[in-house]
Amino acid sequence: MEPQLLHSVTDSVATVVISHPAKRNAMTAAMWGALPPLLDALAYDPGVRALVLTGEGGTFCAGADISTLQGSPLRAQRLAVAAEEALAAFPKPTLAAVRGHCVGGGAQLAAACDLRFAEEGARFGVTPAKLGIVYPASATRRLVSLVGPATAKYLLFSGELIETERALRTGLVDEVLPGGELDKRVAEFTRILASRSQLTQAAAKEFANGRTDRDAHWSERARESGDTAEGVAAFLERRPPRFTWSVSTSG
Repeated sequence: MEPQLLHSVTDSVATVVISHPAKRNAMTAAMWGALPPLLDALAYDPGVRALVLTGEGGTFCAGADISTLQGSPLRAQRLAVAAEEALAAFPKPTLAAVRGHCVGGGAQLAAACDLRFAEEGARFGVTPAKLGIVYPASATRRLVSLVGPATAKYLLFSGELIETERALRTGLVDEVLPGGELDKRVAEFTRILASRSQLTQAAAKEFANGRTDRDAHWSERARESGDTAEGVAAFLERRPPRFTWSVSTSG
């Protein structure tokens, strides 16, 4: 099977699958290049309210396909950084569902998601020191914001892999699930995300990611949207809310 990114949409949740089983789902240059336009299309699809990133089979992603680094490593790194930044900027909630190895570029992609749920036995590593690669500043800052300076240095300096217990303790992972329960929990949680106000989520994501100059913008979107009135009415009437504001139509 050719290395590729598979995607589907079910119940308002897009699932993107990293598929390169011959090399533990390592990302080729073509796969890095394909991710930003795919994310752009899903961002403005009105039928998508959340996104799950995962790997085919029992591995999330073993990083970059090293064979694609030969001859043009800087170009491959630029493609990887662009893909990671596109994922971090995706305007709807994103969740990485991790099994097996989540290493190198795979760990960068997982860190660029809003949340990370992992199955017991998963292993995480940030490995540029094994290849003499300078880890990008944006990726380093993102890793530090998740796990703190000490753990970020441990991972970056050593390239050692850590287990789910340490990943959970340091903040790299949000939930750890027993074997066989990851898919069920991810489906359950993304249904919750899809039912919530996309307006609240989009504003909170910008603010949490450090964009603090858009209070006026989001206050105006809130006034225009009707989501607050709907949320209050639904609460008082004891019914599920029907939020209508959408990134897809409002930007």
